[in-house]
Amino acid sequence: MKVIIIGAGKVGTYITKLLLENKHSVKLIENRENIINKLKSELPEEVLVHGSGTDPSILEVCGIGDTDVVASVTGADETNLVASTIAKFEFDVPRVIARVNNPQNAWLFNAGMGVDVGLNQADLMAHLVVEEMDLKNMLTLMKLNRGNYSIVQVKVDSESGTVNKALRDLSIPVKAVLISISRGKEVIIPRGDTVINAGDIILAFADKDAQVVINQLFGSNR
Repeated sequence: MKVIIIGAGKVGTYITKLLLENKHSVKLIENRENIINKLKSELPEEVLVHGSGTDPSILEVCGIGDTDVVASVTGADETNLVASTIAKFEFDVPRVIARVNNPQNAWLFNAGMGVDVGLNQADLMAHLVVEEMDLKNMLTLMKLNRGNYSIVQVKVDSESGTVNKALRDLSIPVKAVLISISRGKEVIIPRGDTVINAGDIILAFADKDAQVVINQLFGSNR
């Protein structure tokens, strides 16, 4: 699958890493040169594109003509809307995903603006409250589509039975993929021999049922 991600903030970077881990073709567009330079130590240079995601010439350089998905996840709603409109109506991209930063703008993110899926984080959090999910340990960062899969963040509790154990020895749900582990200023790509520490912040991609298991696994056993 060919994907263009617009916006190299935390969300865009994590999604890019996840897609690359799963062998997809990805281009990550970012207009801030300092961010591009910083990411050169984390991502292959051929993935990174310096420029505006609302510039058709930049999108063409990224191969938008045969791209399967465009996801505009910048921190500016106006940028995400313009990029979505161009991707859908000028280049006929099959699936366009846009991040909604201001909940008051959610009504704009619709098919008429070229958006197939609007990712409203405030709305997701409201649903979590209504569904009485455990918000102490788990935070949903972004729901990627109309299905049950989301990117979630979990902090490892000091009382968790996973502390000091290698990932290969843990029962990670089949429908969950660990994307990264943040430990202080260090970001670790999870491997089988990666040992879990108390206080680790784990980023995972999981469906609704797997999210519950992940939260129980890395949360307190008390």
